[in-house]
Amino acid sequence: MSDANTPETHEFQAEVRQLLDLMIHSLYSSREIFLRELISNAADAADRLRFEALQDAALFEDDPDPRITLAVDKQARTVTITDNGVGMSRTDVIDHLGTIARSGTKRFLDALTGDQKQDAQLIGQFGVGFYSAFIVADEVSVHTRRAGEAADTGVVWRSDGKGTFTLEDKPRAARGTDITLHLAEDQDEFLEPQRLRSIVHRYSEHIALPIEMADEQGEMQTLNQASALWMRPKSEISDEDYQQFYQQLSFDMEAPLEWLHNQVEGNQAYTSLLFIPAQRPFDLFEPESGQGLRLYVRRVFIMEDREHRLLPRYLRFVRGLVDSDDLPLNVSRELLQHNRLIDRIRAASVKRVLEALERMARDDAERYSKFWNAFGTVLKEGPVEDPSNAEKVAGLLRFHSTHDEQTASVSLADYIERMPSGQEAIYYLTGESLAAVRNSPHLEVFRKRGVEVLLLAEPVDEWLVTHLSTFQEKPLRAVTKGKLELDGIGNDDTTQADAPEPSESVSALLKRIGDSLGEQVSEVRPSARLTDSPACIVVGEHDFGMNMQRMLQAAGHDLPAQSPVLEINPEHPIIQRLADDATAPIDEWAALLFEQSVLMDGGRLDDPAGFVRRMNQLLA
Repeated sequence: MSDANTPETHEFQAEVRQLLDLMIHSLYSSREIFLRELISNAADAADRLRFEALQDAALFEDDPDPRITLAVDKQARTVTITDNGVGMSRTDVIDHLGTIARSGTKRFLDALTGDQKQDAQLIGQFGVGFYSAFIVADEVSVHTRRAGEAADTGVVWRSDGKGTFTLEDKPRAARGTDITLHLAEDQDEFLEPQRLRSIVHRYSEHIALPIEMADEQGEMQTLNQASALWMRPKSEISDEDYQQFYQQLSFDMEAPLEWLHNQVEGNQAYTSLLFIPAQRPFDLFEPESGQGLRLYVRRVFIMEDREHRLLPRYLRFVRGLVDSDDLPLNVSRELLQHNRLIDRIRAASVKRVLEALERMARDDAERYSKFWNAFGTVLKEGPVEDPSNAEKVAGLLRFHSTHDEQTASVSLADYIERMPSGQEAIYYLTGESLAAVRNSPHLEVFRKRGVEVLLLAEPVDEWLVTHLSTFQEKPLRAVTKGKLELDGIGNDDTTQADAPEPSESVSALLKRIGDSLGEQVSEVRPSARLTDSPACIVVGEHDFGMNMQRMLQAAGHDLPAQSPVLEINPEHPIIQRLADDATAPIDEWAALLFEQSVLMDGGRLDDPAGFVRRMNQLLA
């Protein structure tokens, strides 16, 4: 053993100066992460001691209660993290603190087999977590003694992170490790005990051993719960426990509608605890919102899943966490590496949430209605984003319809059950507002026949029906596109699939209107849709609907020229009078009929003043 007064100087391996510079300036997005890493290392040390004590119980005899202690010395500008775990020998210190990316914990994990490996709650997969201390400190010292070594042993490691470190023999009274950070000048916030408490609460609340710190009176207080609720057997957790945990997790004072607690065992073990809220958070539609699951690795908080890799964006209302024993991370632990376990967790979580919503919809319509009013708009993104689950998500959707115009209570399955004999399609109508679609002339023949039409008035509905083409093998068909095929459907057999052949005078009128409108329309034809209105506009079967065109144009998209069809109701009094009056100002009437149809379809006129002038002129 060397003289305690003559510290030895060693150089870091692996070009530590460049690596530390990268870590300090690039690796971590938040400086407070250093405390999470050091507490995780301390928890590792306690777990390693527990396993070694299985072979040598004497290791625990002098101090049988594992714990982590934080201490602040404002005058000395230091923060100290102390644990009574397994500690390190002089050789351990050189091997583990002298080399980047060499982890005693990882080698220890590799040495475990069978059930031991499943039980090992060890976090440090890489050898760089300790070096996060240099994010906030201009000098770090470590005083440690290995469990089982003589009482007069111990070693002090010290470095400023600039290329070298020193070793000095110094006895330590008990096993374990003290890590003392001498904070840099611009890191005063971490000298405030309340700041440290908040970091512990955020990242290390559920570390499975107590984290202590003295209060202002010098009394030791435990800062964390020291147990992870989600790791306890479900039979031991009350509804109140779940609700309190949800409120702590989400800051939502209203109890969740549902929670899903699953513990998956095996080669790739993980636990998930998912909550379906009862009310919409204010930032649900913010692109950069913090919505998403919280990711833990062995009870240590790692990150908010803002990239929605554990649950897709259309389920972003779900709150909760995933805790994995085997989830691979990059060296900063802040970004997931894509692998099969991620896919497995995501697929299983989506399945559980959708099945829970199906049960709620089936067994408790009132509770599901509350969910739908809060999150239905988001759920409609599902068939677009998740084609593999499109049918399942579609079954959860609820709509207004001509059967129930007041509430969004109609499911696609309900619609199909009410379809009259001979109907083969699910009819829908999209528009800018519920009032607009309720009063659309396109619904006239459907109301007359008693054929139900879904009323879709949210912007997301246009994208939904673009991607959801069928449900239970029934095609979805827009009532504003192409020609209708209602022959023999419903309770009015007098209306045929096509409009009745118009008289010669009406046929002549249609030609005159078409000539007058020119390229504004692709065709003027008699309508099978209309019973009360004189005219409406229709687009081709495979064209964008008028509402979709307006949305795309508002978003700055250039669309190819697309002229709609103008359909005329041959039975309407205005049309019949025009057909019988060869002297009528056809250009004014043609423009007026077209502009009225555009307005009734929710569109905007290029020349509103011209429309008003024509209206006034014809009224006069």
